[in-house]
Amino acid sequence: MTACASDEGEVDLPALKEPIANPATDVTDLSFTAGWNFVSTAKSYLLDVSLQSDFSSFISGYESLEVTGLRAEVTGLTPATQYYFRVKAVRESAESDFSNVVMVTTTGTLIDTDVFLKDKAANNFFVGAAVSTNRLSGKYNELLTTEFNSITAESEMKMRTIFLGPGNYNWTAPDALVNYATENNLNIHGHALVWHVEVPDWMTTFTGTDEEFEQIIEDYIKAVVTRYAGKITSWDVVNEAINDGGGIRNSIFLEKMGSDYIAKCFQWAREADPDALLFYNDYNTPEDLTKQNDVYAMIDELQSNNIPIDGIGLQMHISIDNPTRQQIQVDVDKAIERNLIVHFSELDIRVNPDGRQIVNSLTEERDFAQRLKYKEVVDLYNSIPDSFKYAITVWGIRDPESWIIDQYNRPDWPLLFDDSFDRKSAHIGFLEGLE
Repeated sequence: MTACASDEGEVDLPALKEPIANPATDVTDLSFTAGWNFVSTAKSYLLDVSLQSDFSSFISGYESLEVTGLRAEVTGLTPATQYYFRVKAVRESAESDFSNVVMVTTTGTLIDTDVFLKDKAANNFFVGAAVSTNRLSGKYNELLTTEFNSITAESEMKMRTIFLGPGNYNWTAPDALVNYATENNLNIHGHALVWHVEVPDWMTTFTGTDEEFEQIIEDYIKAVVTRYAGKITSWDVVNEAINDGGGIRNSIFLEKMGSDYIAKCFQWAREADPDALLFYNDYNTPEDLTKQNDVYAMIDELQSNNIPIDGIGLQMHISIDNPTRQQIQVDVDKAIERNLIVHFSELDIRVNPDGRQIVNSLTEERDFAQRLKYKEVVDLYNSIPDSFKYAITVWGIRDPESWIIDQYNRPDWPLLFDDSFDRKSAHIGFLEGLE
């Protein structure tokens, strides 16, 4: 737009556009640099910094601070604290609208980082990890027995491992895990009795009647749950029975047992151990609202028919970008409305999610973003009323052994400990969430 002269010879300048504020740079424990884009004809800019997103108050010295350039260092801050900044353009008496608001969290920590996760959580809920029998000694044992007070079998309690044929079971791996938990005073969560992915090969070629198939599944569930009654006090009875995008998943269990197979499985588990907590477990429900609604519709039907279900496992296979805290909160609230115990059952946080440029090392920026996401997720869980808490279970110990790497065929660092078993910033974030 070109300025033009008035009759009196004065130049009418265009209205000031609001600046675009950029993500903060040079973030430290005590400072960050705020930056914004150039606005044509602006003479200076007014910078606001606040602890509140609505700017109801301001950091001393940073209310309408006049800046003539496009950057300003904000100093004198507190470590591990969330701040907000915005800016407007100024020309003589004219001012633009405010820019977008940018959130920035200073680095550092205000907590004791030498404590162990299970001790920080105290008696409010379990802090667990997914394990396998070949990772129960050495540094694994040290971390499991100091940082955690609960374990879940990553694979070795699934049907493919245990169920060799009708009436024929391999108890080697699950017995080893249960014995390890007992010897080390660890809670053990059973995962999972029925899952369409881990069906043994002999079952896929079963030629008997549907009635015979159903009897085999009943016998299996009762054999497993009865064997560990009083030792395994909670179970994922059915895992991932709802499709992405909604609708019950087509599986051998649906085909041979009918649409009420989920109810039957829960009933058999309750008959086998009246004292065990029984969970339904699934993934991506915070972001996939159709799936979320169908999960809770299924649970509503179970409850209306007096089928025993005690809790829901919300798999937290998430990323530094998604889902939002609000999306997770909506999911949690729906569970609590139904009087369900909530288990954040499979927590890992990807730093190389879809939609981002792939990095080949854990950069400082993504390391910090992961720490903040762990803090957010744990803080949300910690805010749940105590009677609805069960556990947060991290899906693995060390980054290089995470299933994420093979699943997405790219590098990632989704867990709390690095390849040397050292704590990462994510571990600090977990502790911060427990404050």
